[in-house]
Amino acid sequence: MADTGDPNTALEMRASDSDRERVAEQLREAAGHGRLTMDELEERLERAYSAKTYAELEPLTRDLPAAGTTPPLPATASSAVATPLIGGTPTKRRWSIAIMSGSDRRGRWVVPARYNAFSFWGGVVLDLRQATFAERETVIRANAIMAGIDIIAPEGVDLRIEGFGLMGGYDDATSDDVELPPPGAPIVRVVGIAFWAGVTGRRKAAKELEKKQRGELTS
Repeated sequence: MADTGDPNTALEMRASDSDRERVAEQLREAAGHGRLTMDELEERLERAYSAKTYAELEPLTRDLPAAGTTPPLPATASSAVATPLIGGTPTKRRWSIAIMSGSDRRGRWVVPARYNAFSFWGGVVLDLRQATFAERETVIRANAIMAGIDIIAPEGVDLRIEGFGLMGGYDDATSDDVELPPPGAPIVRVVGIAFWAGVTGRRKAAKELEKKQRGELTS
């Protein structure tokens, strides 16, 4: 049949078995990634296998990315994670240690994908609010013995406190008024153990850092 250039005419063409199977595979992949519930998958598969034309198949995947691809973030989400940035050459120093002393890491630095913090009868502060990240996901192994480790991240970071407290605490102290990180935000996982100690992670708004730099906050 001659190509009329009319998209409506193309949609009315009869679909083949391979067309239906291609759509079904795209639906299964979307469900595997959590984009469709099992009920939605079952309903769309039924419609796909009974479809006779492209017009009946097209709406089933209209709101889904093509198979094997990851859709770009919406402009609003992309701008929301512009700071902190992901990328750059990570610092050569990949640890902070405090033994009967203190260790602070603040300011502008590129956090490597793996970082270690250890404190014994001391205190470690990792302030990430002006940092950038070498990779989208960072793992900080924070171990404290009769000591404290404080990790401060900006609002735009997905901070996940996943360590274990033994006669101590491993806590996320982020206040309820701090906004949730946007989709695609850098992920910082904090793992390890606090023995008779405390490891605390929190996310703080950038405005708090700005006020502190102006001398309006004391902590």
